[in-house]
Amino acid sequence: MAIAEQQVTDDYAVYLGDCIETMAALPDTSAHLSVYSPPFGGLYHYSSDDRDLSNANSREEFFDHYTYVVKQIARLMMPGRIVCVHCMDIPQTNGGVEVLYDFPGDIIRLHQDYGMLYTGRNQIWKEPLAVRNRTMMKKLAHKTIVTDSSRAGIASADTLLTFRMKGENQIPVVHPTGLDRYAGAAEVPAELHRYRGHVGHQIENRYSHWIWRRYASSVWDDIRLDRVLPFKQARDEDDERHVHPLQLDVIERCVQLWSNPGETVLTPFMGVGSEVFGALELGRKAIGIELKPSYYRQALRNIAEVGKPIVEQPDLFAFDSADDSAEQNAETE
Repeated sequence: MAIAEQQVTDDYAVYLGDCIETMAALPDTSAHLSVYSPPFGGLYHYSSDDRDLSNANSREEFFDHYTYVVKQIARLMMPGRIVCVHCMDIPQTNGGVEVLYDFPGDIIRLHQDYGMLYTGRNQIWKEPLAVRNRTMMKKLAHKTIVTDSSRAGIASADTLLTFRMKGENQIPVVHPTGLDRYAGAAEVPAELHRYRGHVGHQIENRYSHWIWRRYASSVWDDIRLDRVLPFKQARDEDDERHVHPLQLDVIERCVQLWSNPGETVLTPFMGVGSEVFGALELGRKAIGIELKPSYYRQALRNIAEVGKPIVEQPDLFAFDSADDSAEQNAETE
């Protein structure tokens, strides 16, 4: 297959093709940061293409293929730089009980096998009722607490794993006047705005300190789940109902924290272009690769909107049927 289509400019290069084959043609140590969300093995099926990792017949087969992806990322990354992987525990059923598979744990071990040092895990908080309404998980239903709370559970957070490539970083990622942009629902207190862009001693930069304390927290509790790029036009008839892009707040935090302006951000699973869009919005360059043609076309449309106001997708967690709505109403009464 190699590359079926491509769009290359001075600021970005996006490809329609298999990410393993496409990355293999890119030069060594050409990426300063990688941000991506792999297919959640066994949870969603994104296309009927045999090359799609989501179509693996088993967990073992998924990781056999995924290994080639991680191997290429490791080759493309510069020493000492950061790889960010968005993932989650995978819900499953065991004997009629809703249980979880530790997908992040296997991702950590795979990246460690290829010279990446595991450095952190941010949990992206999700409101339990919204998760219940979207997934219809019985363990999150209030009636489960009433009838048998041994079968009740929690609304699992999304996870952002961070890895540092082995070796010395030759180009420090610097913020001479601190952090001057916040990606999240919370608002920087008004009295701190006078410190934004502070050029003096950075211990006095209370604006940047406020942002850093929130970014350095292990729990990101104000990620705007509906601040995503348009994606519904990219859906094919056989798509899973609940597939949606990575939130821009998550991407912007990664790009701001771990890359310098003008550097290159790599994403091997581009989807509708979220990581490319987030990188370009913050003055970086980007390389994105996508296997599915409808996602690739939507990514091109989204990338063309860089610099314009983002239209949030408020129906991201809307019910998919009248039956879902009726069940939710019954649950909240």
